[in-house]
Order: sequence, then structure tokens, then C-alpha cells
Amino acid sequence: MPDDSNGSLTDELAGLDFAAVSPEDFARIVKGLSGKQLGEVMRGDLRTRVLGEVFGRMRQQFRPEAAGQLKALIRWRITGESDLVYETSIADGTCAVAEGRSDGEPRTTLVMGDADFLKLVSGNGNPVTMFMMRKLKVAGDVGLASGLTRYFDIPKA
Repeated sequence: MPDDSNGSLTDELAGLDFAAVSPEDFARIVKGLSGKQLGEVMRGDLRTRVLGEVFGRMRQQFRPEAAGQLKALIRWRITGESDLVYETSIADGTCAVAEGRSDGEPRTTLVMGDADFLKLVSGNGNPVTMFMMRKLKVAGDVGLASGLTRYFDIPKA
């Protein structure tokens, strides 16, 4: 895609009502963009809106039957134009999501760039491959981190 089209791509995505985009459609959008394009559109207000929608949907995508008795605080640090932190707390068959860093001690912390995060949560990135290629950094319980995808309905593009 030529450089002069990035503005229109950003404008097109900025015009989307992300709340109305299904997880499967979101996965298709992410799959259709290169890592460079994803990084370019994840700026400013659009980045805030996309990340807010993704994390906001985690509660609905959560699979309590898969989590069983799991109790864990997962910290997500998304790097890009700035570091943003979200936390996912799983306990008693529920999933709660909060923006920002709490005083709680995370069982695992995941650190990745914007594009890699979007690939991971849209089912377009393999977490093991991303870890091996150092696109996904994990601190704490690596076993928990490697199995996180089974606790959520991950869309397929």
C-alpha cells in the first residue's frame, strides 16, 4: 500500500463504530493490515478507542467454564506511541478489566507493541511464536501466559 493511502486508511478506521464491529469482522480488519499499517493507525484517539473496545470486550469473550477455579491478575503493557497498561482479573468464574496499574501483584505481565497486541487478540498471531520471536515478552507465570487464549473466545478471521 503506498504511503499516501495511510491517511485514508486511518480516516476509514477512525470512522468505524468499533462497538458495532463484531469480533470476527475486527479479526478480518486486522488480518488485512500489515504490522506497519497497524502501527501507523494506532495513534492518538484511534489507538485509545481501539484498545478501550478490545479490553472492554474481554468480559464478554471470557469463558468461565474454561477458567474453572483460576485466580489471577494479568497485567498487559501495550507499547507504542506511549505505554498503556490494562489489567485483567480472573477470579470466581468472572473476568474484570481495568485501565491502569493497580497495587496488586500480577501473576503474569505481558508486554508487546500495538500491532502484535492486535494480532494476538484477533487470532491473527500465535502467542508461542510471538514469544519465541521476542515480540511478546512475559514476566511471571509463563505457563499461565501461554494458556490465556483458552480462557477467551478468540475470533477467527
